[in-house]
Amino acid sequence: MRPVLVLELLILLTVANGTPVVAKRLFGSAFAQPLDGGALFADGRPWFGPSKTIRGVVLATLATAAAAGVLGLGWKVGALLGVVAMAGDLLASFIKRRLGLAPSQAVGLDQIPESLLPMLAGRLFMPVTGLDIAVTTLLFFVGEVILSRLLYKWHVRDRPY
Repeated sequence: MRPVLVLELLILLTVANGTPVVAKRLFGSAFAQPLDGGALFADGRPWFGPSKTIRGVVLATLATAAAAGVLGLGWKVGALLGVVAMAGDLLASFIKRRLGLAPSQAVGLDQIPESLLPMLAGRLFMPVTGLDIAVTTLLFFVGEVILSRLLYKWHVRDRPY
């Protein structure tokens, strides 16, 4: 296992998944167009819901690319991880809508796709091992659950996990 790489990956995952939350707090509803445009899936439910915005995906990708550049991993690595983290988040949201679950109320489903999928994609550019992926995903899961409760208490998040 590469502890420094795992730490860098955790930082990038936190940036990718935290940027939309911070952007919502900073900008409110400004520039927050729903990614699904309000369209409904065949089951009559939204594809993703109103909290998944174009602003969130774009800013998460840009912020993660910038953070990766600062960490010396290269902006392309950061952009890839940011895009795939958002894709994992959208996948989880899509599944939750199909199951009729409320946003941020599916522990595991709310954390694993947005951390595991970017780690798998990261193998394209980094020497990430299976153990690195497993440890990073587990640490992100635990950290996200704990951090979510703190951010809710500090009125940064609308609801905790």
